[in-house]
Amino acid sequence: MEMAATMQGAPRAERRGRDVFADLVAPHLDGLYGYCVRLANRVPDAEDLLQETLVRGLRSHGRLRDADRMRPWLFTIATNVWRDRQRTRGREEAATVSLDDPQAEGDFSLFSTVVTEDPFPYSDELHLDFLRLFHDEDVRAVFGAVSPVYRLPLILTTIHGFSCKEAAAILKVPLGTVLSRLHRGRRQLEAGLWDYAVKNALVKVSDDAD
Repeated sequence: MEMAATMQGAPRAERRGRDVFADLVAPHLDGLYGYCVRLANRVPDAEDLLQETLVRGLRSHGRLRDADRMRPWLFTIATNVWRDRQRTRGREEAATVSLDDPQAEGDFSLFSTVVTEDPFPYSDELHLDFLRLFHDEDVRAVFGAVSPVYRLPLILTTIHGFSCKEAAAILKVPLGTVLSRLHRGRRQLEAGLWDYAVKNALVKVSDDAD
């Protein structure tokens, strides 16, 4: 009798657990999906990444003591799933070139370059006009070209609004490492925005460099 009651109660308990988890995840689902898209760079891969993240979360959410920590907890799981997949595919999260060299990003400054090239000579909002050239798909392409080791803290802080301390916890690295990677990531992003604009004829540049 007791065993029968236990067998009948188990599915109900599982459904109740799924319902609780779904309620906790719902406010964060759109942001989590956006993070998966930026990690994977392809929608089908992002959907798989999101699904596995939710499966892992469902299995272990009972160990989460503070429901207010649900959002960073989910982002941590997504990051771990993505890293596992990168390792499985034989890729390194770090860049293939030695981007740990402080000179790897050079001394490029988007602010100075836009001023020097002056692509909008009659503009009172030179830098804003430059940024307005980029559509969402352009920004995604530039972000996707940033080395992953620098891209992750950029995405977490710039796009999803996590503090540097929260990003460090999600990525499981020291705060100083996050700050260093953010600096280098911004340099890569700035250089990428300018290169993308030039290659796609969004701006005209002088030929003096040649």
